[in-house]
Amino acid sequence: MQDEDESHDPRHIFQVSELNREVRALLEGHFPLIWVEGEISNLSRPASGHWYFTLKDSEAQVSCAMFRGRNRLVRFRPEQGMQVLVRARVSLYEQRGNFQLIVEHMEEAGHGALQRAFEALRERLAAEGLFDESRKQALPVFPACLGVITSPSGAVIRDILHVLQRRFPALPVLLYPVPVQGAEAVPALVEALQRACSEAVCDVLILARGGGSLEDLQAFNDERVARAIADCAIPVVSAVGHETDYTIADFVADLRAPTPSAAAELVSPDGAELAARCQGYRQALEDAMLRRLEDAALHLGHLYQRLRQQHPRRRLEQLMLRVDELEQRLGNGLRITLRHHRQRLDHLAARLRQQAPLMRLQGMERQCETLQQRLKGGMDHLLKTRRQQLQAVAGRLHAYSPLTTLERGYALPLTAEGRLLKSVRDTSAGDPVSLRLRDGWIDCRVEAIRPGED
Repeated sequence: MQDEDESHDPRHIFQVSELNREVRALLEGHFPLIWVEGEISNLSRPASGHWYFTLKDSEAQVSCAMFRGRNRLVRFRPEQGMQVLVRARVSLYEQRGNFQLIVEHMEEAGHGALQRAFEALRERLAAEGLFDESRKQALPVFPACLGVITSPSGAVIRDILHVLQRRFPALPVLLYPVPVQGAEAVPALVEALQRACSEAVCDVLILARGGGSLEDLQAFNDERVARAIADCAIPVVSAVGHETDYTIADFVADLRAPTPSAAAELVSPDGAELAARCQGYRQALEDAMLRRLEDAALHLGHLYQRLRQQHPRRRLEQLMLRVDELEQRLGNGLRITLRHHRQRLDHLAARLRQQAPLMRLQGMERQCETLQQRLKGGMDHLLKTRRQQLQAVAGRLHAYSPLTTLERGYALPLTAEGRLLKSVRDTSAGDPVSLRLRDGWIDCRVEAIRPGED
């Protein structure tokens, strides 16, 4: 009975490995990527290239692993006791049953806080429309005065002046000296922007400083500076840090330059290019003037030729030639007209002669003679034809005539009425009968009738 009860035990018994797999799947499925801040301890870098360390604070610690493919992207070298911010997945090392974090990203804790503040401010100002291209001002093509807001003692102002001296030395520069880092930097930057805007001496401003860490550039990530740039009526070019550094001032400014020297290049016209362009304009003007003079000379020559052609003597010569030509054309036209009328008169005379009574009478006589000849010939031919036909019919008639039979000794009996007797039944005894012989008639009387056999 005891064995039977154990075989039907409804409890599910986990193996250790199965339990750890279930716990690992539960942890990884429940927690998304999370951010954890702590101090590094027990840091290990084995030959595999992976990093193993403990992340702790004053009350607890957790094991962490960062694989080689991810730790290659870390921009600094972590050390024991360093405060860091990591983005990690919650997991479980099944073989030992250790709870751990699989680190995907690591950054220094202080830098991470500044970066998060930077991102939050950028999103908020972008939502307000301070970064919209529609509100940004275009830079003047030929500025009358350039304002530079930067430290007077740094290399930035020297770089800007060097570029301006090379490109366009005639451009006036007004410096607004300010500290570019530290506690005094933000109010000084705001005051310089407001003063430049109120004085309205410059028509373009460069806000510049050299490169540095995120902490060094913090003054240019301040909201007060960003709003002062946005409120400035003068176009502002931001040239803060190196080419890869971005600050809030870069997004709010009307134009971002990768370096202060590049900002000086952007705001100043190129003197050499302007000189070359002026030389090109001068050459183009000279060419245009030469072309205008050549065109004017050609036009003058054309007018002179027209004047010569319009001279009264030339006009008289032309009219005389025209009169001769018209006279010749008139004579030719008269001859052609006379010839045409003569031909038409000859034609009408010929028609009149054809329609004269004598000519018509002679024609009708000739036509009558022709018709008479044709009639005589036709009658002769018709008589000849009829005579030949009559002879043929007479020959056939003679062949069938009773007279031909009478010539052979036969006689034709006829009744008194002149009917031919063909049978004894056509007459009776005592009836008179006439016999037609070859050379005369015999009158007889029927004495008797004797019917005979065929």
